[in-house]
Amino acid sequence: MMEMTTRTPEDTSELVDEILHSIFFLGKINRPAFSPRELLDDDEDVLGDLMEAHPEPFKHYSSQLPRRSPISCLLDMVVNLEGRENEDAIRTSLREITLELMANASKKVLFSSTLCVSHANKNDSVRHYGVSMSTTGRPAGQILIAASCFHFWHKYVANAVISYCPNKMRKVYFNGTFQLPVDVRCEAFKLRTGTPMNPCKSCSNMFGLDTTDTQVWPYGNCAEVESLSKLLGVEEVERRVQNNENWTEQDRQMATDVVLNHLNTVLIEVGFAWDGRFYTAQRAIPEN
Repeated sequence: MMEMTTRTPEDTSELVDEILHSIFFLGKINRPAFSPRELLDDDEDVLGDLMEAHPEPFKHYSSQLPRRSPISCLLDMVVNLEGRENEDAIRTSLREITLELMANASKKVLFSSTLCVSHANKNDSVRHYGVSMSTTGRPAGQILIAASCFHFWHKYVANAVISYCPNKMRKVYFNGTFQLPVDVRCEAFKLRTGTPMNPCKSCSNMFGLDTTDTQVWPYGNCAEVESLSKLLGVEEVERRVQNNENWTEQDRQMATDVVLNHLNTVLIEVGFAWDGRFYTAQRAIPEN
């Protein structure tokens, strides 16, 4: 990330700042816990440089929640570097990074298995990318899915996830699922091989994606979620989505409260003293 930010046309240091906080947070709640120093291999030079350029992640990783997973920050950096219309280059770069991470890790820790690409229709050259949740262990995944619902994903996508989260059964009083326009492309690939993947049953339930897959993953875990969240930022696509509107704001608030209460319970279980805030990424402090 530090190397890539020097090659992007604009200032992307906020992405470095954000990924540091997200990684430090995951180290904090891991068992056994890992401090920022340990995560940086006790490298005094690297530690000193990062603390000088990005002091805020070091201050807040033990009190504030990240808004998304580390690999999501990496994805944005790669897209910024390659250009969002260059799908092949983005997929190649992410595959190379994933294989490098796998070669240097004893187990899957912070890298995703799936990339999803969406765009409004076959004539639209603008792609919107997403990756599957890059966490190890159930508590971390549950925390970051809830955080993304509250402060990262598009409201329609968040509503669809909240309809089920934290369980795999949809809430009887709230159905925020929706149907995508028929001409929208939403296609997932295995990052390691580039092989296309069918949507899982969870994504079919939330977004109406056609599939023969019967696997139900935790809602919010899949790459389709982030990819479609970004696609729905396009006003023309958002307008054509068919929402299930048989609910009230009170119903949605009840569903949101369930997710928030579960989030607080999980944070207590992992021993994290949350101050109620979500971390806001900062640009790097320039060298003197």
